[in-house]
Amino acid sequence: MLDSGGTPKHFMERVREENRPKLLDLVRTELRVNHYSRNTEESYTSWIKQFIIFNNKTHPNELGKEEIQRFINYLAIERHVSSSTQNQALQGILFLYKKVLQKDPGWISDLKHIKRINHLPVVFSRGEAAAILNNLEGVVKLIVSLLYGTGMRLNECLGLRIKDIDFGMNQIIVRDGKGEKDRLTVLPQKLIPLLEAHIDKVKKLHLNDIRQGFGRTVLPYALKNKYPNADKEPGWQYVFPSKSFVYDEKSKSKYRYHIHESVIQKEVRKAILKCGIDKPGSPHTFRHSFATHLLDSGHDIRTVQEILGHKSVRTTMIYTHVLKTVLGVRSPLDGIL
Repeated sequence: MLDSGGTPKHFMERVREENRPKLLDLVRTELRVNHYSRNTEESYTSWIKQFIIFNNKTHPNELGKEEIQRFINYLAIERHVSSSTQNQALQGILFLYKKVLQKDPGWISDLKHIKRINHLPVVFSRGEAAAILNNLEGVVKLIVSLLYGTGMRLNECLGLRIKDIDFGMNQIIVRDGKGEKDRLTVLPQKLIPLLEAHIDKVKKLHLNDIRQGFGRTVLPYALKNKYPNADKEPGWQYVFPSKSFVYDEKSKSKYRYHIHESVIQKEVRKAILKCGIDKPGSPHTFRHSFATHLLDSGHDIRTVQEILGHKSVRTTMIYTHVLKTVLGVRSPLDGIL
């Protein structure tokens, strides 16, 4: 059978099918339109993919709340994931249905919820933090020093643009932190000369990239449309650019993204082992240490809450529990021996 233009209909249907955006691409687009973080994007798409595979690669349009319930319970019973991981998987799948497929799967009942365990955060002592930093070098040491000196999350630190560091006001602007909120944090005085020297090198690298026909970076939201040349301005470049270029299929261009999180995570782990520290620390432990040490120094908990970007002071109060369990208590054994 032919269409009105004389082309076989089955051929046109196949062309339309091939040109139709893939489901995970639609999910990514919707997440970016709604300004979700890169980590959330990776997490949600991963869980959606696992959900589809779990259901024998059946399209989610043909699945419903029973299949969602079965998958979430499988994560709890068979894979023994944590309560936060289970919830993250559920939120990713619900995002798919409500935002992308425009379907409400209904109330998901009879879920095997995993009991949340309230673990105290791992915290480095000041001596341990200093030892780890002394076993790091170069840009990695500068990044981890910023984590401890500012309380930023790793992805927030790596996502810094040159314009976000205000040397005149001695502060750093953290853009689009958790909850899509901007906030201010302190700029450690000791790091100012190192940061200024580092940024000078980044600007020279950027100029060299421009001479070679590159030098553009990724802009958030729709700023590329509003300011066509802003992606070549020095202020918009990442403070910690990657050594190599990334090729963007959509724009058909190369650009420098920031250093990958795994690079910092591996180096911190090696430094912890080299120091002989048995704590299960990571780059995020420096954020916990920052908060605990600020409170230990007498800073107001509300101030610490604002610097960390916590929505509720109850979240920040976990660090007061760390102080209570560790500091200011003398063992009775020490009084008799």
